[in-house]
Formats: sequence, C-alpha cells, structure tokens
Amino acid sequence: MAPNGEWMIRRQFPYFCFLIASALPGLPPCCRGDDVVSPGPRFADAIAPFLKEHCLGCHGDKEPEGGLSFTKYRDSAHIQTDFAVWEKVQRLLLERQMPPPDAKRPTEPQLQQVLAAIDYELGQFDCRGVRQPGRVTLRRLNRVEYNNTIRDLVGVDFQPANDFPADDVGNGFDNIGDVLTIPPLLLEKYLAAAGAVVEQAFAAPELRSRILLHQADASTTQRDATRKNLAAFVRRAYRRRVTEDELSRLVELIRDGRQQGLSETEGLQVALQAVLASPHFLFRVEADPEPDDADGIRELNDHELATRLSYFLWSTLPDQQLFELADRGELQRPETLRAQAVRMLKDPKAEALTRNFAGQWLQLRSLGDIAPDPERFPKFDDGLRQAMRRETELFFATVVRENRSLLEFLNADYSFVNQRLAEHYGMEGVRGDAYQRVQLPAQRRGVLTHGSVLLLTSNPTRTSPVKRGKWILDNILGEPPPAPPAGVEALNEEAEALGSLRERMEQHRANEACAVCHRKMDAIGFGLENFDVTGAWRDRDGRFEIDPGGALPGGDAFKDATELMNILAEKQRGRFYRCLSEKMLTYAVGRGLQSFDRCAVDAILKQLEADDRFETLVGAIVTSDPFRMREARRDP
Repeated sequence: MAPNGEWMIRRQFPYFCFLIASALPGLPPCCRGDDVVSPGPRFADAIAPFLKEHCLGCHGDKEPEGGLSFTKYRDSAHIQTDFAVWEKVQRLLLERQMPPPDAKRPTEPQLQQVLAAIDYELGQFDCRGVRQPGRVTLRRLNRVEYNNTIRDLVGVDFQPANDFPADDVGNGFDNIGDVLTIPPLLLEKYLAAAGAVVEQAFAAPELRSRILLHQADASTTQRDATRKNLAAFVRRAYRRRVTEDELSRLVELIRDGRQQGLSETEGLQVALQAVLASPHFLFRVEADPEPDDADGIRELNDHELATRLSYFLWSTLPDQQLFELADRGELQRPETLRAQAVRMLKDPKAEALTRNFAGQWLQLRSLGDIAPDPERFPKFDDGLRQAMRRETELFFATVVRENRSLLEFLNADYSFVNQRLAEHYGMEGVRGDAYQRVQLPAQRRGVLTHGSVLLLTSNPTRTSPVKRGKWILDNILGEPPPAPPAGVEALNEEAEALGSLRERMEQHRANEACAVCHRKMDAIGFGLENFDVTGAWRDRDGRFEIDPGGALPGGDAFKDATELMNILAEKQRGRFYRCLSEKMLTYAVGRGLQSFDRCAVDAILKQLEADDRFETLVGAIVTSDPFRMREARRDP
C-alpha cells in the first residue's frame, strides 16, 4: 500500500458504515393481511367440513403431525398467504397419501369435491391486482463475485476473496442478500485486499495500462489525465455513472496524497484503493422507490438491470456492451434483455452459471465432503470424484450453450466421461483424460444417474433410498418432506440378517407417521438401487438381488431407473419446471420467494409450456417483475 494510504481510505468508512446501517435492516416483506383475497363460499361448504372430519384429529393444536395445524383455517382458508401449504395438501389428497390408510377414508365424491374446492381457492389469487415484485436486501458481493469482479476490473486473477470469511447460505444459495452479513473481520479484509490488488495492478505494465488509459500530452496535463483515468475506473467499479461530487471526493484524496509527499501515480493508487473499499463497489446498491411514489414500486434503471443481469449469468460486473446499452437507455426493453441474455449465455463467462447456480442447485460443491468407506469401495479416489463433478458440469454447460430442453436433466441419453469415469460406468472405447461426449447405456438417463448425484445421496457404507428420494423431492420436484417426527429410531445399519434393504425399509415404514412421507420418497430412491454408493452399476446388494421396481402415489408404476426417469419427465414435468424456475429465480434476484411471487413463476411456466429450452427459462426470468422492479419496504 502507498505510504499513509490506509488512513486515507479509513476516511471513507464513516460513509461506508452509514450506508450499511441505513440499508441492511430492510428485509423482504411478508404478504400483508389486507392483500389477501377473501375466501369464497367453497371453503365453508367443502373444505372446512372435510378438515373437521378427516384432518383435525392429527393436525390440531396439540403436537400436530408434521408441524402442520389446520385449526387456524376453520373460519378462513388463508390460502393466498399459505400457497405452499395448500398446494401440498392438494397434492397429498390427489395422490391418496392423505388421509393415511389406517384412518377414516373419504368417499371418492367427497375427495373430488374438496380437491375442486381447494383448486378454486388457489385460483382466487389475482395476478392482475396489485403488483408485488418484492425487494432485495442490500447485497454485498459474495466471495466468488468479488474475485470475478476484481479479475475483470483490473486483470488481476489472484482471488483475494479466498481469504475472506465464508459466505452464509440462504434458500439454497450464497448470493442471498438477507444472509450476506458484514462481520468486522471482513472490513479489515476489504482494506487489505484493496491495497494488494492495486499494488499488483501497478507492478505489471500490461495490467497498469488497463487503468492508465489516458496519458499527459501537449493538450492534457498530468492531473487531467489522472482525473480521466480515475473517472473511467470508478464508473466500471461502481457499475454506473459517477456523480461529480463522488469524483471530487476521490480527487481530494489524491490532492491530500501530494501534500503528504506522494507522487501523482501514488496518489492515484490511494484513490483506487478507496474505490475498492467503497460500499458502492462492495455492494450492489439499488435505490428504493421515492416515498411519495403511489404504488411503492419502481422499475430498475438501465445500469441496475445491467448489474443484475451480469451477476446472474456471469457472477461479475457488466461488460462494455452492457454498459453502452445502459448508457443509451436501451436495456429496459424486454426484447433487449432477452437478446443480451442469449448473448451472455454463449460467452465463456457463462461458466459461472454452471459453477455457482448448478453447483448449488445440484449440490456439486458438497462432493468434496463425501468419503465412501475405503474398505468397501477401494477403487474410489479423488480423481474419480473430480471426474464425476466434471461430468455434471459439462452436461449442464451443454444444456446452456446448445439451448437444449430442460427435460434433458431428467432423460438425456448422453453425457461426458473420461477414461477413468467410463471404466467406472462399465463403458468401453474411451481413452485418456479428456472428456468425451458419449451415448449412455440404457440404464442411465439424465443427471439423476450421474455418479455425482448418486454419491451425494449415499451413506459411506451403503446406498440410501431415503436420501436419494429426498434429494429428488427437494431439488427436482420441489416437494421437500418435513423433518422426521421425534422419537423415530434410525434404520439398523448392520441388520442384514433381518432381510434386504428394501425389506428393512418396509419394516421401518410400519410406523404410519413415517409412512406418509416415505411412500413416495422411498419408491423413488429404490428406483436407483442398481447404482451403488459410488454410482457403479450392480445387480445384487450383498446376497440379495436388487428389485428397483415400484410405484409412485397415484399409481404410476416402474420396473427400473429408466422407466422412473421417463415417469418424472412425462408425468412430473410440470413440478420439475416449477421447481427449477423457482430455484433459478431465487438465485437471479438474490432473495427467497414469497407467496406473491407465484404470479411471476406462473408467467415463467406459461412460457415454458410453449418452449421448454434453457434460453426460454432465462429470458422469462430476466423479463419478470421480480427481476426488473424493486418494491418499497412494506409495513408488517
């Protein structure tokens, strides 16, 4: 760091702390009671009597099953604010999972009546009413975004954020504004990183030229050139136009530096360090609507949209083309947003979407923590682990780059392997460390039969149909099961004498409190039983022949993994589209979704019904209200 540079940067911190203190308390709003649409007569006529007769016995006030009590729904459905609950109720009734088999069963006419009534209530959510695009808590750059932004801003790719405290995860992702806190240690890390970045940038003439774009000549003084260089750097660092006042404050730092005996270049270094420690660089700042705004909603300006778009798809700052479109005021047009999204998905920087969205959606980042029992699986090593992760990353990147159908995540008959992974899968004809696109054998389809996913969802010593089924419910179908009830004993890991794993699981499900969730979860998991802990194919589990067949609630039967994948792709495609849309929208806007976001998700799904390719999904997200707008903080 330049002499006395740190105390000069610290002059900026009162403003830094003021901005944090004034912006961080804002949390995403809940749906207000006065936004709720009053339930129609169908609730009183059909739903309330059904709840009383078939549900309140287990889902009453005292220790309700699954933590769900229906007592508050006796007078009002509250469906508009509890959409997820009622959608799950509707699904469980439709699949005949509720009421449980040992309880009084409704007649088929009663069941159809209550399903129709719930469907009616769900349909009362009026997306044509008051718009609620939601608001995102002021977000700092996470570690990946910081490293990428520094790389593209100054050309230094030494990843200073690797020394920062780990980012917290919320709603499945590490770019959620509500959990990106600012511990005191991080402020010190920002100061140190700012100094190190500028020092390295000025130490290398190829890098220094990225900053010193303007030089003194016959018509330009050195101080004028310094001011121009500073202005160009700040504009990119802040990802917007810079005000004259902001620029003047930074020029004052250079002037103070000269008074301390620094050269013009050393003074510029101090100012650049201040920029990299500024909240306008470290945070993605979006202004709230004006207090006198009638509906409390405003469209993001072009530069804010450019920033959202670039960090969504690239995890870094906007490039020159996005800056130019923002400067001309053209980025707010939906057709321009879609066109830019398509362009950006073709760019090599879209690898960030694979690493950061897919890496968290499919939980590939957790592979390094998985360690199969070395005695039972002696051939497994870190090289195989890395090959598994790379297979799924290359597959995801291909769906993105080639704009392929989203259903290929479930039923694709191709993948990418090197020799090590091909041999593990029992495939012939692949040689070397390079990854090749190959036709999969009949028993493998989509990412659910990738070694990465199968390894993630296993125990160290054996497969886990429960983990595999739960993972698919969570990440593919968007149906996360509740936590297991208290007091339920875990499966005896060493009790092979009691029978096969399937037989032991059936005994475990004898408890009806467990069976409700396990029926679907276990059926899906057992469909993948031919794949061992490491994803290798097998016909037997010890002395027992494997039976991968089963049936999902509702009657769809399958005999193996291939048929299961076909059922998921054909019969459950709507749930998969919704799950993926919700997860990608969450990642794109940086907040958890609320009940009112259903309208945006429904609009995305409508577009996917016509064209389910990847670019359609991304285009629908970047033109949605939650992505393009910001809402004022609402009173609770």
